[in-house]
Amino acid sequence: MNKIANVAEGPAIETVQINVEVNGVAYTRYVEPRLLLSDFLRQELGLTGTHVGCEHGVCGSCNVMVDGSTVRSCLVFASQLDNAKIETVESLGRVNALHPLQKAFWEKHGLQCGFCTPGMLMTAKELLDRNPRPTRDEIREAISGNLCRCTGYQTIIEAIYSAAYEMQGATNG
Repeated sequence: MNKIANVAEGPAIETVQINVEVNGVAYTRYVEPRLLLSDFLRQELGLTGTHVGCEHGVCGSCNVMVDGSTVRSCLVFASQLDNAKIETVESLGRVNALHPLQKAFWEKHGLQCGFCTPGMLMTAKELLDRNPRPTRDEIREAISGNLCRCTGYQTIIEAIYSAAYEMQGATNG
C-alpha cells in the first residue's frame, strides 16, 4: 500500500495499485481500498454511462461486466479487480455504429427515461453472450434483477429478443 498525505486534510490515505482493462484500454491506478467500482469508472476514468441508482445493489442501473459476468458496480471495490477485464456500456457502440442491442432498444422503444438502460444493456449482453437465442421467458428471468420505472418491461424484452435474432442473422449469414 502507498500513502498519500496532505497535511491540510489530515492523516495519510492508504492506496493500492490496480491494473485493469476497461473497454479494451489498460489502466494502472492507485485507488483507496474502499473506492467503489462505480465511482472509479465515473470519477477516475470519466465513464459516466454507468449509472448509480439505489447504491444498495437492488436496481441494476450500475451493472457492468467483469471478466464476462455482470456485476453491480456499486457493490464491488475497485481494489478487488486487479488484473480484471471490465466492460461498460461505452464498450457497446457509437452514435454512428450502434451495437445491435442499442439499435433494438431504440427501434423497439425499450427505453423511456434511459436511467436503467446501461444496466439493462449490460445484462442483456451477458445473456446473449451465453445464450444467443433466448426465449422471452429466459429474457424475463435474465433482467428480473433490473428495475425500470418507465417501460413496463415488455418493450425491453422485445428489444432484447429482436437484437438476439439480428445478431444471429449477422453471424450466420
